[in-house]
Amino acid sequence: MTQKIAVAILHGAGTPEENFAEEMIKKVADGFLKKFQQEDLKQELVFEPVFWSEVFEGEQEKLWNRVQKDADLDYHRLRQFTIEFLADAVAYQPTTLGAQNYDKVHAMLAESLCRLKQKAGPDAPLCVISHSLGSIVASNYFFDLQFRREKIGTWTKQSMENSPLEKGDTLTLFYTMGSPMALWSLRYIDFGSPIYVPSPVLKNYYPNVQGEWLNFYDKDDVLAYPLKSLNDTFQTHVTKDVAVNVGGMFTSWNPFSHSKYNTDNDVLEPIINGLVRTWEEVNKT
Repeated sequence: MTQKIAVAILHGAGTPEENFAEEMIKKVADGFLKKFQQEDLKQELVFEPVFWSEVFEGEQEKLWNRVQKDADLDYHRLRQFTIEFLADAVAYQPTTLGAQNYDKVHAMLAESLCRLKQKAGPDAPLCVISHSLGSIVASNYFFDLQFRREKIGTWTKQSMENSPLEKGDTLTLFYTMGSPMALWSLRYIDFGSPIYVPSPVLKNYYPNVQGEWLNFYDKDDVLAYPLKSLNDTFQTHVTKDVAVNVGGMFTSWNPFSHSKYNTDNDVLEPIINGLVRTWEEVNKT
């Protein structure tokens, strides 16, 4: 019997459709099968979209309606995108109050990892694909697991069980797309410390697995930046910053490229290759 790979997909800022990951899942699954040319491996990747912005959806819509109610604003689409990004980013930040959004969002991710455990197995290697603000959510979540478990909120703890996958022990692949993590690093001395990818204890489960963290950014995407040059720790922990040109005729040359990573072949191909390599390393006989 083979070991499946668990894949969590986190969307970016704003409120996408609930099926936001559908096209990406199909492309990644098809690409994975094509590499092997074996239809019986169709179930070897187990996907779980993490629809975390549901936490903010109602208030975000209310905010947008109120700020434009009595104002003649230009650039509605760009302005709405900016407000959605900033509103989610501000609302997500930890506070000293109870019932934090930070905890609510992380509890949703914990619930998704629990479902992945049930479908892929408690020791399944974990791949996390995250876009934009979703990369901050994922990074914070696993940072808390790796370095500050005392910061894990009540709702998140209640949503977790004790499997290696849910504890982050089997985190193997981390793909950040259009990530503003460089901007977030300004909160910390010398730009802070990143998570370990792969998990520091992954070798206890899969000694032959290499793991990787690829950070995809488009030079026209003003929210996305390289990470390796932030400091020596990022230089070590991020496997590679990957410059890509995502989007089509109307988006590849401007900031709207920010929303086009998840279906771009230059992004998907390295992710598929990482999943194929990991599956082979895990299932070596």
